[in-house]
Amino acid sequence: MSSSVAPLASPNGPVVRGQAGRELLRHLVLDFRQMAAFAEEPWIFVRGEGVRLQDSDGRWYLDGLSGVFVTSLGYGNERVLAAAYEQLATLPFAPPLHGTTRPALELAARLRRLAPAPMRGEAGQGPGPGVKLLSGGSEATEAAIKLARQYWKQAGHPRKYKIIGRYGGYHGATMGALSATGGWERKSVFEPLVAGFLHHHPPHVFRSLFGPEAARLLDATTCGVASARLVEHTIEAEDPETVAAVIVEPISISSAGFVAPPREYYQVLREVCDRHDVLLIFDEIITGFGRLGEWFGADYLGVAPDLLCCGKGMSGGYAPLAAVLIAERVWQAFLGAPEERKEFHHGHTFGGNPVAAAVGCAVIDEIEARDLLGNARRRGAQLRRRLEALAARFPQVIGEVRGAGLLQGFEFEAARYPRTAKPGKRFEALARERGLLARCGDEYVAFAPPLVITEAELDEALDIATACLEQMAGQGK
Repeated sequence: MSSSVAPLASPNGPVVRGQAGRELLRHLVLDFRQMAAFAEEPWIFVRGEGVRLQDSDGRWYLDGLSGVFVTSLGYGNERVLAAAYEQLATLPFAPPLHGTTRPALELAARLRRLAPAPMRGEAGQGPGPGVKLLSGGSEATEAAIKLARQYWKQAGHPRKYKIIGRYGGYHGATMGALSATGGWERKSVFEPLVAGFLHHHPPHVFRSLFGPEAARLLDATTCGVASARLVEHTIEAEDPETVAAVIVEPISISSAGFVAPPREYYQVLREVCDRHDVLLIFDEIITGFGRLGEWFGADYLGVAPDLLCCGKGMSGGYAPLAAVLIAERVWQAFLGAPEERKEFHHGHTFGGNPVAAAVGCAVIDEIEARDLLGNARRRGAQLRRRLEALAARFPQVIGEVRGAGLLQGFEFEAARYPRTAKPGKRFEALARERGLLARCGDEYVAFAPPLVITEAELDEALDIATACLEQMAGQGK
């Protein structure tokens, strides 16, 4: 049966314009976007090569945010494409209720090897973590929340069900993950959400909870430790016997803000969770797989969680893929005889899909073969030097530089550029005109290019950023 609707675009053809194109676009639902407006000025990508994207008008853009923190290997990676094709031709899907596949087993073995040492058991030499393979970040954080609640029931503490998140954090779009999210922008229209979720304020000196006076007196370490102690007070006030887990990102970046807490915050948080028998969940959907110059943000911070959620760069964007790594001591509570029903009562149709798993194996192999963790560290140092130089050159524009590895950026100076003025969105528009994509909130700009980016390509991106800042500061055209 043939379709009567013409294709909207092809890599070698123009976008369908006029009323026909608008009608097609109006009925497609994109994320967080009003489609009536988008249909009038559509932006359609048709090709990717290396660290660049081409749109349907033939314009090329340097991808300064890896799609959305996903395309860690850039576009057109031959190793990954070959792995995907071979698996598609061999076995594209297998019955998930009946068994597993070789690629899923191989991926799980790689993840167990790469997991932070404390998650592997005694002195990092134990049986190792459990691995739950999934398709996306929301699935992973949702699964981690459910794992935490089921764990405590099976560990003899059935009253432990509350989850403490962080204001400004973003953990996904499903109802449990959204309930853990701390920004009203993404969840208020769906309220009331799932019961049992609490939030604490992040350690954010630049926009301190206590106002500009306190910000002048606090340093990042003090603010971080104080924030972690507030989590402890929250646990105690709620009754530790009712709190199941704390969920945080190593670096938070969402519509609600861009926050990079100090290591001390996570160190104290780990101690607090241990003292009160609360699981610590790291949402590493963005920070995992080399983004910070280490396999995981946990390695960068020197703090291991009990549950580690990962995704995005895990597949390099070549297939939907995510996972939860379950610390050995937690995983043991899910093992037993079938009649005990200790198994994790949760599943998704495409979790552990053989094509996605084969892609994940190839991505890990490529990162190791090309030392892309090392490149992320080197390019991260280059990025920090350039950003700090820009902050020194434009002190009335840039208020603070923050981040790590290949996830760094800056926040606009608060007095001259209040969040309500949306300077980040102004920068985003200027950068697009000049051929650069970045992650821009209302008050910040962040860069997260593919791990394969070269020194020259990163300089090119930052030269464009410089021209945008010159224009915003009134020095350029």
